[in-house]
Amino acid sequence: MKKYLTLVNKENKIKPSFIKKIELVKRKNYVKEEVLIEKQTALAFDELKEFLKTKNIFMEIDDSYRSIEHQKELKEQFKNQYGEEYANNIVAEPGTSEHHTGLAIDIVLQVDGKYDEDNDEIFEHLSYYKEFVPFLSEYGFILRYPEGKENITGYPYEPWHIRYVGKTPAKIIEKNNWTLEEYLTKFSCVLYVNKEKGMTSFDVVNEISEIFGITKVGHTGTLDPLAEGVLVVTVGKATKIAELLTAEDKEYIAGVLLGVETDTLDITGTVVKSRPVDLSKDIEQAVNSFEKTYLQEVPIYSAIKVKGKKLYEYARENKKVELPKKKVTIKKIKLLSSDNDTFLIKALVTKGCYIRSLIRDIGLSLDIYATMTTLVRTKQGQISIEDTNTIEEIKQGKYKLHSIEEVLNLPVIEVEKELEKRIKTGQKIPNKYNIEDKVIFKNKKKEILGIYKVEKDKLRVWKNF
Repeated sequence: MKKYLTLVNKENKIKPSFIKKIELVKRKNYVKEEVLIEKQTALAFDELKEFLKTKNIFMEIDDSYRSIEHQKELKEQFKNQYGEEYANNIVAEPGTSEHHTGLAIDIVLQVDGKYDEDNDEIFEHLSYYKEFVPFLSEYGFILRYPEGKENITGYPYEPWHIRYVGKTPAKIIEKNNWTLEEYLTKFSCVLYVNKEKGMTSFDVVNEISEIFGITKVGHTGTLDPLAEGVLVVTVGKATKIAELLTAEDKEYIAGVLLGVETDTLDITGTVVKSRPVDLSKDIEQAVNSFEKTYLQEVPIYSAIKVKGKKLYEYARENKKVELPKKKVTIKKIKLLSSDNDTFLIKALVTKGCYIRSLIRDIGLSLDIYATMTTLVRTKQGQISIEDTNTIEEIKQGKYKLHSIEEVLNLPVIEVEKELEKRIKTGQKIPNKYNIEDKVIFKNKKKEILGIYKVEKDKLRVWKNF
């Protein structure tokens, strides 16, 4: 998906590496000449064209992919025909045209039984060209150079120039009345993802980056590949607030196998210890006894650093290292079910607690080895698994985007231009708003400028946007 969000404009030339990777297919334009279009763009256009016929809108291709050499020839043609000033205003310099991507299409409509031959005819029939715009996003297209956005795109209004970006970005761009430039710089959100078993947290980040076409994506609260459940993902400027979203409390449901212990403390590891299980032990009593604060030994297979080196690196090198201990609190814990040598627990724990280690410790209290078999994070702070969506659902457009102000639940203040300038440059300002901790400042366009925090009688920048 990220390739469909490739930005090519006056400031961003197309990269030779992108040109080499374009998969182009052939289509016929409105005069039956052969043109080339990027493969997915062509398929999406075919669907759009067929749908528009049901609305009595007859759309065809005029032009799409252009080589850099073709763009040079076109530039010269326009200079000779219309003059240098007009050509510079309307025709991109070679290397800076969207048509080099194969993702852009110049279209024509059939009006009164004939197709428009030039731009003057298109503007004469402008009302017809506005009819198809509301349907573009459903097929992954945007109007690339809309009216009133010339200062952003660098080009005058072109009602004939559409661009494929993918359905999800197209719908967000349409909803916010953005250009592609604005989407890539302004779009930010927080997503509540239901991570699937077998994926790493990094896999989830990559998937979200691909779906939305945004490079800057992060997460809060790593989940191992074995684990499922709540993973909070930040996109765009929301990555700046990740530390505020790392909740102190997390809730899990975990499965346990008695009688064995692995090197990783979960079922994916190698068995290093085993012992027959004494089924007379009171498992429920042992589980309940861990509703407490205690020093928990960190597992060797973890990213905690000792002497500048991650613990799992020591493990992989088969080197001995003294494992650190961390104070953790098990706020609530309950035995959900048990069957011979397996049982299921539900636990509400503080930040930093390893459920693998908790299970090991419950086993040790029973003088039995214990290993985690399954893990589902059901809550992170106030976010429940019922609030989440799987990656597949997100791909299908079934998701909710959470704004920065929504997830932080901080006071929001709109400021005038003079104060906006001070906030943008990170200057301290008087706390005349009686803020007790942090505050979000926005401008009159509803754009977040920054988050400030209290420092004595002033407000100091905490995060600048």
